Amino acid sequence: MQDQVAIVTGGATGIGGATARRLAEVGARVLIADIGIEAAEENAERICQAGGTAAAIEVDVSQREPIEKMVGQAVKLWGRLDMLVNNAWGRKGGEGSALTLTEESWDYAMDVLVKSMFLGAKFAVPEMEKVGGGSIVNMSSVHGLLMAPGSLSYDTGKAAVLGLTRQMAIDFGPMGIRVNAICPGHIVTESIQRHWDKNPSLLALYEAQYPVRRAGSPLDIANAVRFLCSDEAAFINGHTLVVDGGLTIQLQENLAVSQARFYRDHPEIELGG
Repeated sequence: MQDQVAIVTGGATGIGGATARRLAEVGARVLIADIGIEAAEENAERICQAGGTAAAIEVDVSQREPIEKMVGQAVKLWGRLDMLVNNAWGRKGGEGSALTLTEESWDYAMDVLVKSMFLGAKFAVPEMEKVGGGSIVNMSSVHGLLMAPGSLSYDTGKAAVLGLTRQMAIDFGPMGIRVNAICPGHIVTESIQRHWDKNPSLLALYEAQYPVRRAGSPLDIANAVRFLCSDEAAFINGHTLVVDGGLTIQLQENLAVSQARFYRDHPEIELGG
């Protein structure tokens, strides 16, 4: 990926932050797009101090104009665009069922989770076509495969990402542009780690659900992104790569029994945390 150019949305911290650093490690020049500009600048500086090339831009991906500006800035800085990682997400107004979720929260979730990827492709694909091709990676979730109670907008949005990815792969494959999706499991980002620090015993219960007996790290997903963007994945297009330590391959009734046994053997776990 030497001297190729990547945009990572939500690239300040968490999965996006690790992805920006991982792509820079293998030679890409990375534009970190995030609504939190200070954190984005800090990650860009971290990359530069490590010998990489990165810049930051403040972007609200729920809006068309900032996305167009984001793509233009990458091309302005480095003259091309090869990779787009659609990772940004932010909760606004909370979650709920169809009975409790507000229309405003629904619209915001659809704008950030789905519309942003449509707009990202609209502006990024012409630039990728100019350089002979590229790669788009859309971040979905295990919530795009299996549903959770009270998560209507998030689960619907993440499921929509998978359909969007497959359709775009058909449209843009002839241009040399591959489009794939990743479904992470539970990833312990910086913000989530702060939650677990308040109740570390509950993390053990979460990790026991995974056949690999651990939760994921942002680097686990960053490595998957790097692979899908690389020439090693040149014949992978329209694929959903599940990176969840085996969480979603389990028969649920057996998982429930094993969890009950785990909880019985670990009475110190506080479920209310």
